[in-house]
Amino acid sequence: MHLLWAPFILQFLASMPGFVSARSDMVFTVPQVRLTTTFNNFDARIMDHWGGGGGKWAKIPKDTEHPFQGRDYGGAKRYEIRGTRAFGSGYPYGAGNLSTVARRPFPFGVWPLYWDQNFRDADEYGPQYDSIRPGGFIASVPLRTTTEHFNVTDDEVYYAIGDRESLLPLMVSYVTWCHVTPAWPTRFNASAANATIKLEDVIQYFRGSSFALASLAYNNTFARTGDSGSKESTPLPEFMEYSPFRKCVDHVAENALAIVNKIPSSTPLDKFESALIGGGIFICGAMIFLLVGIAGVLLNLRDDFQNWLYGNPRDLDRNRVNRQSELQYENYP
Repeated sequence: MHLLWAPFILQFLASMPGFVSARSDMVFTVPQVRLTTTFNNFDARIMDHWGGGGGKWAKIPKDTEHPFQGRDYGGAKRYEIRGTRAFGSGYPYGAGNLSTVARRPFPFGVWPLYWDQNFRDADEYGPQYDSIRPGGFIASVPLRTTTEHFNVTDDEVYYAIGDRESLLPLMVSYVTWCHVTPAWPTRFNASAANATIKLEDVIQYFRGSSFALASLAYNNTFARTGDSGSKESTPLPEFMEYSPFRKCVDHVAENALAIVNKIPSSTPLDKFESALIGGGIFICGAMIFLLVGIAGVLLNLRDDFQNWLYGNPRDLDRNRVNRQSELQYENYP
């Protein structure tokens, strides 16, 4: 875990407004995934990488025929993100029937992965809904490193499986902290007959089983037995169990994977700022009213002075008409 304190602190600082690195040409930003559940307004929850989560959960409204309308989402905290090797694990609330993942809420904002043969009714979240899945379609990316940084063999390759928008910035964290060889995510359909990564290859689920780490060198013979609450699994191979590289990619996923933020609440500072802004608006309005009044008085004084000096404009116009009627010979045809 000591490898992760530095990035966690860095990302925490990066989330604060105005944080700039020592390099003047770089400004740190925290990657975010927008979680849209309605088209009636522009309100949306935000999923933050390295975010803490928490707060009250919300409900997907029943106003736009969302396929999961009425379900609760959000509220889960970062420390609750870790599941087991059983599909359907990692739910801090709402798991209910452990034999199925159907009809469950989304504590971290994202619904679970899906596997072949409608395993545990996962077809409810199948590829037909990838277009509206928070973070986009499911993808996978290989996680490799070199012997320069870790004592690894050629077959120690792991795969991260999850939504595309979570994988892209997570790869940056993997490259930074675990010296992973950069790779781009590719679309992954676990229900396809020729899928390379199988349910039995998963070594760890995260975030309500919406994200997984897998290895082709692992085969969990208990993956399709028991239920999502089962703790029984095939032990990891020894080289994998004690691998610093595996522990690094595991800990980065645990600490950096995007989860939905809590709903912002007003603080005493927010209330003070609101009062300050309101007071400023009132003072500005009063000053404008006063200036308009002074301007009106000055305009009246100017008119009175002009009338005294030149005469009233209405009288001048009337006199001009009278003179023109008396001097008809000056009106040429």
